[in-house]
Amino acid sequence: MPDQNIKMKGKERRTNPVSSFLLLTGQSVKMSLENVMANKMRSFLTMLGIMIGVASVIGLITIVSGATSSIMSDMMGLGANSLQLSAQGTDIHPGLLEDDMDQLRKIKGVTAVSPSVSTTTDTVFNGDIAKDTLVNGTDPIYFKSAQVELLSGRIFGDSDSDGNTNVAVVDKTFVQKALSGHGKIGTKFLLDGYEYQLIGIMKPKDSMTQDTWNNTGTVYVPYKNVLRMMNKYYVSGADIYYDSSINASVIEQQVRNRLDNIFSHKKGAYTIFNMQSLQEMMQQTEQTLSLMLGGIASIALLVGGIGIMNMMLVSVTERTREIGLRKALGAEPSRIQLQFLSESVILSLTGGAIGIVIGLLIAFIGSKALKTAFQISYPAILIGAGFSIAVGIIFGWMPARRASRLNPIDALRSE
Repeated sequence: MPDQNIKMKGKERRTNPVSSFLLLTGQSVKMSLENVMANKMRSFLTMLGIMIGVASVIGLITIVSGATSSIMSDMMGLGANSLQLSAQGTDIHPGLLEDDMDQLRKIKGVTAVSPSVSTTTDTVFNGDIAKDTLVNGTDPIYFKSAQVELLSGRIFGDSDSDGNTNVAVVDKTFVQKALSGHGKIGTKFLLDGYEYQLIGIMKPKDSMTQDTWNNTGTVYVPYKNVLRMMNKYYVSGADIYYDSSINASVIEQQVRNRLDNIFSHKKGAYTIFNMQSLQEMMQQTEQTLSLMLGGIASIALLVGGIGIMNMMLVSVTERTREIGLRKALGAEPSRIQLQFLSESVILSLTGGAIGIVIGLLIAFIGSKALKTAFQISYPAILIGAGFSIAVGIIFGWMPARRASRLNPIDALRSE
């Protein structure tokens, strides 16, 4: 029985390695926090470089991501799975005729062709004249593909597109500027001398690519009405929509072949913009900008890391006697090293956390100023947090190692 009691007591004295490590780490962190709080101003100035670096990385990348997202959204609004055709024409064939658009509609994979033509004219309402109103001529397909949202009213349909029905969908700017705020559906006004009836008001877009040069606003009417205003029989552009299951380059080549026949293979008669190619180009540009801006902002993180290393080296010098005393009392070098390393990590993580908050605030203010969507970039936050941890470990390792290697006798004699 006595032997069994001795064995049980021996087992009780054994410590769990994991628990021992956690206890050691907790004590080191506690001591590190006490030292950081004891030197508040120096700790703040040390963290400043990390704060600036992380805030720069997150702020710049988030702003670029939000701006690109807004532009991409606008591109999608112009029509996903579409080709933008601009027809300069030739002397004999100055633009796209109805028969030409019918030929384009017959291409396998093409789901719709929406003609577009625009001009500027004067608007007259209650005797007041609003000059240089932008008038876009289109058809119902445009409103459906561009996912236009209305504040009130409706869009014009196929029955309104015969060229003899004077209906208009307008934006909010037109209501405020040309109609003096009279946005009631059914309001009538003169456009190029013709009386038009207001049937719909578009919801304003919070976007970077919307037209801002025209102070009078924009009016959308059936494209045949605009041809009548301009005394033309052809359109100068069209949106070509195709089946998403078909490769865009295949459709584009077929459209080019058909247009070459229409314009007798005359160079410069037309231009095609592939929306899918533009979207891919924008994504590549975003990635390049993010990497470039992230690299520039990382310089501030490097400077912050050097600041932490400098502060820790000074701390080691100031606390040489303390380190010597602790080692003389039996503290292991690994424990000394862990304390200084944890102090460095605490400084960098605290600076990184504050930098993340400041960076998101900068991105929010920047997105409001640029009128783009505020999109939190989680990869940027992970990069900032990862950099903070890496800076704390890398730049704190050398001072911590130096502290752990101090000779206790020399350290005690230092003062």
